[in-house]
Amino acid sequence: MHVTRWMTLEPGDVVLTGSPNTAAAIRPGDTVAITVDGIGTLENRVA
Repeated sequence: MHVTRWMTLEPGDVVLTGSPNTAAAIRPGDTVAITVDGIGTLENRVA
């Protein structure tokens, strides 16, 4: 379901979704990446 079905997102809004119980643990040294089509990919290394 898309959050924009119920509300308009504005620049700077943050949508927190949590994670399922089966999600792998994130550990120092891991890299987390998010890709938005048409915008690009943001990668961060876990400290």
